[in-house]
Amino acid sequence: MNTPNEPTVRDRIKDLENQILGLTGELYRLKKDNEPPFTPGKTTVPYAGRVYDENEVKAAVKSSLDFWLTLGPEGIRMESELKKFLGAHAAILVNSGSSANLVAFQALTSSKLERPFKPGDEMITVAAAFPTTVNPCLQAGGIPVFVDMDLKTINIDVSRLEDALSEKTRVVMIAHTLGNPFDLGAVTEFCKRHDLWLIEDNCDALGSRYNGQLTGTFGHMGTSSFYPPHHITMGEGGAVYIGQTEHAEVLETIANSLRDWGRDCWCASGRDNTCGKRFAWEWEKLPYGYDHKYVYSHIGYNLKPIDIQAAIGREQLKKLPSFVEARKRNWQRLRDLLADLENEWHFVEATPNSEPAWFGFFMVMRTPDHDKLTMLCRALDTRKIGNRRLFAGNLLWQPAYKDMKHRVVGSLPVTEMITRGGIFLGVYPGLTGAMIESMASAVIDEWKTILD
Repeated sequence: MNTPNEPTVRDRIKDLENQILGLTGELYRLKKDNEPPFTPGKTTVPYAGRVYDENEVKAAVKSSLDFWLTLGPEGIRMESELKKFLGAHAAILVNSGSSANLVAFQALTSSKLERPFKPGDEMITVAAAFPTTVNPCLQAGGIPVFVDMDLKTINIDVSRLEDALSEKTRVVMIAHTLGNPFDLGAVTEFCKRHDLWLIEDNCDALGSRYNGQLTGTFGHMGTSSFYPPHHITMGEGGAVYIGQTEHAEVLETIANSLRDWGRDCWCASGRDNTCGKRFAWEWEKLPYGYDHKYVYSHIGYNLKPIDIQAAIGREQLKKLPSFVEARKRNWQRLRDLLADLENEWHFVEATPNSEPAWFGFFMVMRTPDHDKLTMLCRALDTRKIGNRRLFAGNLLWQPAYKDMKHRVVGSLPVTEMITRGGIFLGVYPGLTGAMIESMASAVIDEWKTILD
């Protein structure tokens, strides 16, 4: 028995934990304070990267000390905080943005819906995309219908939506390209008029707004990626969020089921009998009272992240508003520094009525010349300036997609222009003013060399 002044075991545990976390912070600061200074041409300037401080490191260590491992208390808290930030009906954590897209689309195939997506149905999208915006449709036996893009915004050309429509159209799934919102006014009106499902791939746009509302919350579902280059990171990770629509409750249930092996049970990990009748359910063929934790209403997956990731994500979410502002400043600074290239390059414009949380600074040659573009990319690599194409470019030109069933609305001249002449630079919050100036200087110098 402890005397009044003798510490309890609980006190000792707390004291040791505080010591560990204190040393963790000290180690982080020591490493941070001794990082080599930025040197143009020698220090790599990545197009994106993780931005964090000792709080994320401490959160990860503390969670590892709790040793929950699978998705647990930290995950529940992050889902609640992300839901509140977005103003969504629900937020469901998954292990990647690609998994988020898969869960969101697969949810639309569920028999629990009145009008589920079925093999042979169509999804309207764009061809210049990251593959996992399109893959879930193909995996569900669907047919992607590709619409060209608007050169000003590098988003879907909404004037072609009606041309894309057919009696088989069920879904519109589009990404907000590099953080620039697509014309949500036109797209949501089109979807409502034709009773279509809308999924916003928000993986590159967390924190972007359209008419003051956060992107990802206009459609039936939105998705995020928390891979290190994105607006916040959990290392790996992502989320599906459910919009405030009449279908919200059923979509939340379906998405959770698909993420958690396809089970019908909605108990969180480590919990039992949330429904209050675990051994009292009745199914068509299963014996009465079969354990509800092992009843499966969907062909699902295990796509959960782990609790340590969620602990990191919670700290990142606190920083998101400042990250968004930094991205905006960095984008504008690059725009100003590269203005002299406007005769040869087109710079993307923000979609009217939008406030992009830019993922990258995109520029397209006015007269696309892939040989010159490749020369520029190689030169920037040599100077350690990170640069990327617009992901897969024209998916129809990619080897994996040569035999896919699809439909094209007219032709895709802007998509092809982007593929042959487009490049983007980083604007992530970890960039300093000196880095941005170095990036711009390198682009201008190397482009002049190529032209000469």
